[in-house]
Amino acid sequence: MAIFLIKRLLQSALTVLGVITAAFFLVRLAGDPAVLQLSAEASAEDIARVRESLGLDRPLIIQYLDFIWRVLHGDFGVSLRQNVPAMDLVLERVPATLELALTSFVIGIGLAFVFGIMMRMTGSRTLRQVIMWIALGRQAIPIFSFGLLMILIFSVWLKWLPSLGRGTLAHLVLPALTLGTYELALYLRLFNASLATEQRQDYVRTAYAKGQGKIQVLLGHMLPNALLPLVTVAGINLGLLLGGTVVTETVFSWPGVGRLIVQSVSQRDFPVIIAGVFLISLMFVVINLIVDVLYGLLDPRVRMV
Repeated sequence: MAIFLIKRLLQSALTVLGVITAAFFLVRLAGDPAVLQLSAEASAEDIARVRESLGLDRPLIIQYLDFIWRVLHGDFGVSLRQNVPAMDLVLERVPATLELALTSFVIGIGLAFVFGIMMRMTGSRTLRQVIMWIALGRQAIPIFSFGLLMILIFSVWLKWLPSLGRGTLAHLVLPALTLGTYELALYLRLFNASLATEQRQDYVRTAYAKGQGKIQVLLGHMLPNALLPLVTVAGINLGLLLGGTVVTETVFSWPGVGRLIVQSVSQRDFPVIIAGVFLISLMFVVINLIVDVLYGLLDPRVRMV
């Protein structure tokens, strides 16, 4: 286990390094932040002076090496727009992003679990087709369009829920449902396939032969094994949710990291962009590491070497 963890930690560190390296060079394509900070009437000398103060006049490779050195010391620079440490701005938004991502994750997994058990227990072909068609229909609608549709129905027409911002539990309902139901079809198909595979195993026939009931066999024997592939995919999707909340946060004006990154891109606030990308990538690799460990704990047959 120790060797496995060391290998995964090294892989995670290299992954994060690759992500922030790519972000460092890609944000340079957005334009010169010195131009944005000055008025349209600024002279070339003024622009050159600002670029020098920001260190943008040095060769790109020198800027990169200096950037990596500062990152290793926890310094992501100062926001070019707000003149405060970039990481502080990002950390202020983390609770909102985690709240939205984790709630959406629980909704998606919870609905898949409930519907999957219902379909397996009833054995109704009609119920299965109805649930799957609804799930597939939801997945066919992009998050942006579905979010606007939810706002139109529940905020504009019915006036049941607020459409923008964060503050109360009611503000969380629409964005969490929008994001959480997007992967429902994937979870349902995977869960159904896993249960169908376990249904054909010898240990299930043995359990029935011992006189155990359908519910006992399903929940006590089949479910733990059927959850293994679902846990793996769901764990990866949780990492994707953390990075994929950008669209949802933008639609619902949710004050999370994703929305902050979008705003910083338009403002060419490089330090904030890179700090946000770093934090999201770090959370992603940590979640994947946790998923690998959980997979081994759920299935003793997995050898972590």
